[in-house]
Amino acid sequence: MTFTERPTMTDVDAVLDAAGLTNESVREYVKYWFGVTGAERIEVVNASDEARLTQEALDAGELLPVQGGRTFSRSYLKDTARAEERTIVATSDEADKGVYNNWQPSGPAKENYLSLVTGASAGKTMYVVPYLMAPQGSPLEKFAAGVELTDARTVVLHMIKMARVGVNYINELAEPDHFVRAVHVTGDLPNLGQGTPDDKRYFYTIADERTIMHFGSSYGGNALLGKIAHGLRLASYDGWKNGFLVEQFLLLGIKDKQTGTKHHIVGGFPSASGKTNLSMTLAPDALGDRYEIEFFGDDIAWLWPGEDGRLWAFNPEFGVFGVAKDTNEHSNPTAIDAIEPGSGAIFTNVAYNEKTQDVWWEGKTKNPPEDLDGWLDWKGNPIADRSPEEADEPWAHPNSRFTTSISLVPNASPDYSDPAGVPVDAIIFGGRTRDREPLIRAITDVAEGVYDGLTLGAEATFAADGLEGVLRYDPMSMRPFMSYGEGDYAQHWLDVLGKVTEKPIFAHVNWFQRDPEDGHFLWPGYRENVRALVWLIEAKNGEVKGNATAVGVIPTKDELLLEGLEAEPGDLDKLLTIDVDRWKQEMGYREEHLNTFTNVPDAIWEAHRRVAGALEQS
Repeated sequence: MTFTERPTMTDVDAVLDAAGLTNESVREYVKYWFGVTGAERIEVVNASDEARLTQEALDAGELLPVQGGRTFSRSYLKDTARAEERTIVATSDEADKGVYNNWQPSGPAKENYLSLVTGASAGKTMYVVPYLMAPQGSPLEKFAAGVELTDARTVVLHMIKMARVGVNYINELAEPDHFVRAVHVTGDLPNLGQGTPDDKRYFYTIADERTIMHFGSSYGGNALLGKIAHGLRLASYDGWKNGFLVEQFLLLGIKDKQTGTKHHIVGGFPSASGKTNLSMTLAPDALGDRYEIEFFGDDIAWLWPGEDGRLWAFNPEFGVFGVAKDTNEHSNPTAIDAIEPGSGAIFTNVAYNEKTQDVWWEGKTKNPPEDLDGWLDWKGNPIADRSPEEADEPWAHPNSRFTTSISLVPNASPDYSDPAGVPVDAIIFGGRTRDREPLIRAITDVAEGVYDGLTLGAEATFAADGLEGVLRYDPMSMRPFMSYGEGDYAQHWLDVLGKVTEKPIFAHVNWFQRDPEDGHFLWPGYRENVRALVWLIEAKNGEVKGNATAVGVIPTKDELLLEGLEAEPGDLDKLLTIDVDRWKQEMGYREEHLNTFTNVPDAIWEAHRRVAGALEQS
């Protein structure tokens, strides 16, 4: 519906009527923010609008065509990643303040947001995006519904791939007023002072009001509000208050084709620690006749205690928003299959060839294209015009992305959209470390497993932090997404698992240990990582015993399925041992880390003391 001048509220009602949006609570919310932001037009979106909106974005130059019906999006050069320092959790209770959540009182936060967005969408379309961050009919559906209001068409197109989008999800709510209100206003990106004392970007989650208010970005987690702001940050607060867990976890399945049994693993990994590649992996060729890996999700899992006494989980997302860098046929062949011509994938901030409509990123191939004709870097500058000093600069942004649908991943589980979810057999953590952590160590005690997650970390580079060998701790890989205090978070984990009678096994994995002499990786990684996961499931089922150490049970060499593995025997010996002195040093760092939190449960401190004491006796 078009108007010759800015529509009245009567006109807005007519648009909502025509779209079939009948939920009165949603209609009032839409009309309020339409009035505040000053948008010129309004449109209600369904997933069936994707092709039309894509063509409109191409016609407007917001997207560029990529071979095979795919598209390319280029962000503003200062709008290329989440901005943790500008991301704020606001509530009415200061007790919600944690070390990582940048807590603020909600009253001033809402006032500031109104001052920023009043009239800020003038001349633009307000897109109304009703969505569901769960399979319809899920036990947690009540917490999954939301309506994002955005003035960016590219955001709408990403949301259609990443969430279940349509007015039916909102009209059919059991409680019509129980939905997440998610408001996104892009702002004038070149004039927001990004990274300066005058930075005008604010990304608020008003957690106790189930409201998200973001201003000053059109990129990724800053703008796709169903994904991070709702699917992780706000949902974790919902989970705290309602008895379930929300984590930045992968979810995969391992099917034993001989026995027909399936087991499911969730896991948290800090950045650059192999989470996406593991979530989308395949079994190594030598094990492929027996084991099949099923993909459920690479980034988020919601977990709850089921009526059968087991822990259950699903991935709330409908798509994959993956890091392009180093994604190739060897590291992640299923991802490559999911973004090939015909997939409708959206590429963001990669290198783009304006003549051939091809895309490239570092690691896609060993070397960049030799013929530079038509190639533009992620900023839109011709590669061929680079000076010698610029020759080594990356073509694609390090945080460049691809967006595609889970249904296109070749090994996507047939159960990925089952509203019942799947039972969880194992919870793993894994940070990139060159020493200290073996290939895998299993943990059977719940408190020690939660403790291990709270002290999860990956190596900090000496150049960045000046702390050689000290990990950057990232509890459960949730550091950027915490919505309440870390001590309360730990207790919530203990409470949820306390309701589970068939406990999952915990484990810590590390694919990145290096030889101390020449620095080579001791483990080949990628598909070979499945061998460690199969061992873990066998350990849970009592089929292998391993070697007990102070920090968990590690495999014996003969327990791992090593057929076809290309690794030196001496490397395996190093991978399956514990450096006690290095671990004693690590325990001191862990104690300092835990002491930064308040209200850490006694059970966590007791777990810390048990591990430290066992190391002293080793």
